[in-house]
Amino acid sequence: MISRRRLLGAAAALAPLSAPLRAEGSALERVRRSGRLVVAVYQDMPPFNLNGQGVDVDLAAVLADSVGVPLSLLPIPAGESVGDDLRNAVWRGHYLGWGPADVMLHVPMDRPLIEANPQVEVFGAYYRETVMLAWDSERGPTPETIEALRGQKIAVAGVSLPGYLLASADSGALRDTLSTQHADGVAAAKTLLSGEVVAAAGLASELEATLAGQPRYKIVPLPPIPRAPRNGWVVGCAVKRGATDLAQVMQRRLIDLNNGTGLRDLFRRHNVVWRG
Repeated sequence: MISRRRLLGAAAALAPLSAPLRAEGSALERVRRSGRLVVAVYQDMPPFNLNGQGVDVDLAAVLADSVGVPLSLLPIPAGESVGDDLRNAVWRGHYLGWGPADVMLHVPMDRPLIEANPQVEVFGAYYRETVMLAWDSERGPTPETIEALRGQKIAVAGVSLPGYLLASADSGALRDTLSTQHADGVAAAKTLLSGEVVAAAGLASELEATLAGQPRYKIVPLPPIPRAPRNGWVVGCAVKRGATDLAQVMQRRLIDLNNGTGLRDLFRRHNVVWRG
């Protein structure tokens, strides 16, 4: 089983947007006959999806338009591993009866994940996520080392990659001053806004969306920490293996968005800086 933490910490193996996909099957015709494109998105993952709104929801609508049918959104809970999510949402369906979808979003483009899940095709990179630190600039200069963070109260989701990195940094030097009860980086950033902490760590998308329009708070890369993915990781889409004609249509739309300002504009609507 490939854990979510291992995937987020690994260097992303990015498949180029222009990579050819095998032409086989008639998934595209099946979707058009059904009259809808079912797109799986993670639920409760702001700013990508929260209560049917977010970056991935908007992108799902764009992909449905590229196929020429209305969108049918399938919010899914995160399982124990991304492999579980691919099985439930893409190629088999959940034992409770939901799924599979026609396409799933926010799939890490990680080579071990792809090789471990031959039942799916992963394609269409659309965002590079990173771990960042938000700092209250009125409390002093932005810290550039772990040592400079000693004694500072920092909010972070405990069960997350940022939480793991900070808790393990410098042999646990920050552990006593971490505030780790937060559900995600959005909640951690809100604690920073309330003045309860001097810094918050989380995913760049979480911090940017929450702290938009607040120049007091500077969002910067984490100080150097061993095992931290300095270049982040890339997410894309997945379809069931053999649904290549469907993937090709959606990939062409993603290429068009990437070549223009479409992806940047889409992310900007949710106060997130697009990173390719």
